[in-house]
Amino acid sequence: MSAFARMIAALRSDVVSGSLLIGVAAFALIWATSPLSASYEAVRSFTFGPAALHLDLPLHVWASDGLLAVFFFIVGNELKQEIRHGELRNPRRAAVPIVAALGGVLVPAVIFLAINVTDPEAVRGWGIPMATDIAFALAVLAVVGRHLPGSLRTFLLTLATVDDMCAVVVIAVFYAKGLSWLALAAAVAGLAMFGYLQNGRGRLALWLLTRIPGWPIYGILAVVIWAFAHASGVHATISAVAMGLLMRTKARAGETVSPSQRAEHALRPVAAGVSLPVFALMSTGISVSGAEGIWSSTITWGILIGLVVGKLVGILGGGWLTARLTSAHLNPRLAWADIAGIAVLGGIGFTVSLLVSELSYTRIEALTDAKAAILLASTTSALVAAIVLTARSRHHRVAGGDTKSP
Repeated sequence: MSAFARMIAALRSDVVSGSLLIGVAAFALIWATSPLSASYEAVRSFTFGPAALHLDLPLHVWASDGLLAVFFFIVGNELKQEIRHGELRNPRRAAVPIVAALGGVLVPAVIFLAINVTDPEAVRGWGIPMATDIAFALAVLAVVGRHLPGSLRTFLLTLATVDDMCAVVVIAVFYAKGLSWLALAAAVAGLAMFGYLQNGRGRLALWLLTRIPGWPIYGILAVVIWAFAHASGVHATISAVAMGLLMRTKARAGETVSPSQRAEHALRPVAAGVSLPVFALMSTGISVSGAEGIWSSTITWGILIGLVVGKLVGILGGGWLTARLTSAHLNPRLAWADIAGIAVLGGIGFTVSLLVSELSYTRIEALTDAKAAILLASTTSALVAAIVLTARSRHHRVAGGDTKSP
């Protein structure tokens, strides 16, 4: 096997990709707070793209909205596989992470509102502590949770995807300056065509796919869907999740593997080796210069308590109450201590939280307080979750449980 082939194989490992993501994020943070911070901002804000299509975007937007779409496609694709053939086939198990995600969205927002209710400017940031950064959460889980049950990774995938969808709805309804319904309708039409080609047996689908290799059709269609979703004002990565959920997971006659498996095999190294590292480099270099007075700001405390405490209470409480009061239940290989670790991990905000903070505040002092609080809360959540999940990983290893790496 060549060195390139070995590298590609390594990038399919969650541990390798997670370690790379965390390492690049640490480098970005050092770069952004060093004497070379001006060069970081210059790279991050470098703008390119076709202006006629309103896609002349800064590099950090291309990273978070464009390259990250590859990762979100894989997330949606994995969820589709779990829904059809795995953990989420059982609605009673799927209900627990879904309701837990809703709790993890609502409780932090309520905490932020309670702390900032008397300040009309500060209260606009109530959506900041709602979001979980799925990329960093999965990275931490992969690095510290080698002996945790694989079903815990599925729990986090479901939780974080529902969380992100809620955050996108909140941004579209409460923060977006305007939603283009025409562009959104075009994106939905593109998704309908994508699903038809994936799952349909109609004459058009069969005619196209027997005369043209599938990847050019799907590749071009995916770019068109993404562009319309971006133009609509909705966070474009949600279109990638939708495409992943539309993938066909069963092989047909003449196919060795399903399109879902083939796409994941091809795209996972791209996401791990390009999309996620570039996203981390462009998104996590947060400069907090001038944030010396953050401790006197209610914005800071609303975000800190919302992400670190609110996520734990909302996710763990929502999941536990669902299992307690309904017929829903956890996978038997999981314990509530495992879910507690995931709930703490949910406090990693970063990307969407930073986006909402920029939409919420125009005054530089308020924005600086918000960014500093997001960084502190996310770092705290990552460290505490790492401690909890490392202990749980050791417990599962000693107990001889499911040793599949998440």
